Amino acid sequence: MKPSLIPGCVPSSLALALLGFNSPVVIVLVVSVVVGLLMVLLFGYTSDQKAIHVAKDQLKAHLLAVRLYQDQLPVVIRTYGRILRGTGRYLRLAFMPLLYVIIPITLLVVQLDRYLGTTPLQTAQPFLVTVRTAEPDVLNDVALQLPPELAMTAPAVHVLADNEVVWRVVAEKDGTYDINIAAAGQTVAKHVLVSPDVSRVSTVRLRDHFWERMFISAEPALPDKSPIESIAVTYPPRVIEFAWMEWNWIVLFFVLSMVAGFIFKEVLGIEI
Repeated sequence: MKPSLIPGCVPSSLALALLGFNSPVVIVLVVSVVVGLLMVLLFGYTSDQKAIHVAKDQLKAHLLAVRLYQDQLPVVIRTYGRILRGTGRYLRLAFMPLLYVIIPITLLVVQLDRYLGTTPLQTAQPFLVTVRTAEPDVLNDVALQLPPELAMTAPAVHVLADNEVVWRVVAEKDGTYDINIAAAGQTVAKHVLVSPDVSRVSTVRLRDHFWERMFISAEPALPDKSPIESIAVTYPPRVIEFAWMEWNWIVLFFVLSMVAGFIFKEVLGIEI
């Protein structure tokens, strides 16, 4: 079987094509700055800036009153009540704008995680293929069919407690391949990506599990009547080196986008 190019999984991936970079840290930096700017602009456009400014000024005044009258207990108690009411008013004003910001960012993170969350496999790098079946009786019938560029390096291991079969496999050359899993007279496929580039990776193919597929799988669902419940490939997690530290890309993205957002907030004069 020849390598098959899968849309969205070729070495010239979507992230590489859009940004023109093949460095994960540069991609995260660029996306974080752009998202930080868009967050601030969207918040400013969808929020009542005048009301937020007034609410923040009132909170500052109440906090100052606590410091000025700290030796007068009745005044302090009344002021704390005003602080609680003022905080609730501010949160109410900020809730909908934050919701408008959070939803698109969540969708963006899900898509970017398929490029930045894991690294594609490398040639001569062993990896595991794990198949889970719906019924334990099917385990002995499960067979792995590989293209010539991939080879098994160890016999299959059956994990009866989890209804799983595990193979250790290695790739001889870069490419995007289909591995086939045969069971109970049916055959299903799973994409495997071997590449040095930043590319779109799907770690698992699932049957059903709609929401789980939305977040972790970039492949169509397995057939409803398939005896196979899931096919997973163990891609290495990506670690990004930045500022003399090792980061998960999502943590680095949120830190940088928040820093960028606060900078743009000051430059543009938008109340948050």
